[in-house]
Amino acid sequence: MSQEPWWASREGDDHTPPPARGQGSRRSFGQTWWSRAWIGALEHNARLDPSRLSRGRSYARRGTVVELAVEPGLIRAEVQGSRPKPYGVTVRVRAFTAEEWDRIIDLIAAQLGRTAALLDGELPPEVVEDAKAAGVDLLPVAGEVQPRCSCPDWADPCKHAAAVCYLVADALDVDPFALLQLRGRSRDELLAALRARRTGGLGSVAAGVQLEAEPVDEGVPAREAFRSYVRAAIPTPLLPPHRPGRPPVLGIAPPPAAGVDAEGIAALATDAAGRAWELATGAGDGGLQLTREQDLARRAVPLVGGPRLVELAAQAGISQRDLTGWAIAWRHAGPGGLAALLDVWNPEPAVMSDLSVAAASALPGQDIRVDGNRLTCDRRQARLGRDGRWYPFAKTFGGWDLTGPPVSHPADALRS
Repeated sequence: MSQEPWWASREGDDHTPPPARGQGSRRSFGQTWWSRAWIGALEHNARLDPSRLSRGRSYARRGTVVELAVEPGLIRAEVQGSRPKPYGVTVRVRAFTAEEWDRIIDLIAAQLGRTAALLDGELPPEVVEDAKAAGVDLLPVAGEVQPRCSCPDWADPCKHAAAVCYLVADALDVDPFALLQLRGRSRDELLAALRARRTGGLGSVAAGVQLEAEPVDEGVPAREAFRSYVRAAIPTPLLPPHRPGRPPVLGIAPPPAAGVDAEGIAALATDAAGRAWELATGAGDGGLQLTREQDLARRAVPLVGGPRLVELAAQAGISQRDLTGWAIAWRHAGPGGLAALLDVWNPEPAVMSDLSVAAASALPGQDIRVDGNRLTCDRRQARLGRDGRWYPFAKTFGGWDLTGPPVSHPADALRS
C-alpha cells in the first residue's frame, strides 16, 4: 500500500513507526488503558468468533502485519500470508454521526477538568463514560466491527483480519486519539470543537473549518491610564473570618475510573481551607514548609483509630501501623517528635557515654544500654534529638511509640 501509515502522518512527529515489542508466543497486547480496553471490547462485546480471534492473536504475534493505517471508520492493513504478495485487510468500524459527536462534545465541554486535559494533549479514560452518557460507546459493540480480507479463507474473520484487529492495540499504545479518529473525529477536529464551545461557538465544527481568532486586548497606554486615574481612599481590607470556612459539597461525585472519591476530596479541601486560614490570620505558616512525611503525620492525627487512616496509609504506600506511629509522634511533639521516631544518628560516643552515666545515677539499679542516639532501659527509651532534647519512647505492640513531649534530661525521658 502506498498510503502513509497513520503514525507517520501526525504533524510534528519524527516519522518513526511504533516500537516493536517482540514476537513469539509470549508477545502480549495492550500496554496502556486504551489498548487494553480495545482488546476487552474486541473479545467480549464485538461478538466476533472467539475461535477465530484466538487464531488471529497467535498470527499477530508472528509479526505478519507489515503495514497498518487508521482512518475515519476504517482500518487498512497488509498482512503477509503464505503467498508472496501480502493480503489486503480492511476492518470497518462504525463512525459516529455529527449529531452523536455533538452530544459527546457537549458533555465533555461541561467537565472543566476533562476539557483542560484534552486541550493539554491528554485523553482521560473518563471520556468513555462521557460517550456512554451521550448514548454511544467509543469502544466497539456487537455489529460495529466488520473485518474483510483478500485471502481465499471465507471465515469471518479470517486469521489475517483477526490479527489486524489485535494490532490496533499497538496503534492505541502509541496514540489513544486513534480511537477517536476511527470513530470519525481527528484530534484536531475534537480540540477545535471544544475550543468553539469554550468561546461560545454553537453546533459542531466540521472538518477543515478554521475558527476565527479570538480578539486580542491591546490594553491602554500607561500615560493614558495614569491621567484617567481617580484618586480615592484606599479601601480597608476585609478581615479573615474567625474560623476556617467549609468547602461546598460536590454536586456530582467523581467518576469511578478517576481513582478518587468525594469524601477524600472534601477532606483535602477542608484541610486546605484550614491551612489558608492559618496564613491569613498569622496563626501559622499553613504547613508550606512540611516534608511529605510531616504532612502525612499531620493529616493522620485526627484519623487515628478510624477507617480514613487505613485509606490514607494505603494511598501513601505505607503500613497502617507506621502511619499510626507517625501521627502519635506528631501529636506529642510535632516535627521534632516525628524526627525522633524516624531519624537514627550517632552523636559523639563520649557524650553519649557521659549521658548514660548521668541517667544511670538518677535511676540506680537500672540497666541502660547505649545505641547511637538512644538510651534503652527495659521497655523504655530516651532518644536524643538533633535539637538537643530528649524524647521519651515506650515499646508497644509492633514498635516504639513516642509517649510525651521532649524533656531536657535523659533520666526524665526514661522515667516517663
